[in-house]
Amino acid sequence: MSRPITRRNFIVWYLAGLLTAVGAAIVAPLLVFIYPPQGQTQTRDVTITLDKAVNDLANTDATKFVSPPETGFVMKDGGGDNAPGKVAFAGYLAKDAAGAVSVFAVNCSHLGCSVAWTPADQLFECPCHGSRFDINGNVVHGPAAYPLSHLEWKQGPSANQIIVTGYTLKGIG
Repeated sequence: MSRPITRRNFIVWYLAGLLTAVGAAIVAPLLVFIYPPQGQTQTRDVTITLDKAVNDLANTDATKFVSPPETGFVMKDGGGDNAPGKVAFAGYLAKDAAGAVSVFAVNCSHLGCSVAWTPADQLFECPCHGSRFDINGNVVHGPAAYPLSHLEWKQGPSANQIIVTGYTLKGIG
């Protein structure tokens, strides 16, 4: 035996259904933003040709390189604005006083501006807010609180080439 549908019950159920539909229409795009679908972005090796061979780079010197079109480099570590997995579109290969080679993303860890190598001071300097980093990427002067992010790399097939882990980014660059 079912109860008859009254006008009040009909309006309550109608409004509840309408409110549910509106809530779903608002929440669904937010969920896609928070949990994006798996895209076509896959990591791959990117071969970069440097201005000079890695062995020819003097100790306490650095050389800049830029990603090819539609490609970005994957940041391996970092803090502040540089989180692991974020994208950099340029980097520096640097050799410290002991001859150890490091590869850094060009992004400042403060707000992501592109740092520049100053050979006279042997520092990476951020033109936006004045952060300075030593040849190992460590903060010398703030406001940056974290070191420069490293890029995963290995020696390439020739002396002036390196292979950096990157993303293919269609339509960018």
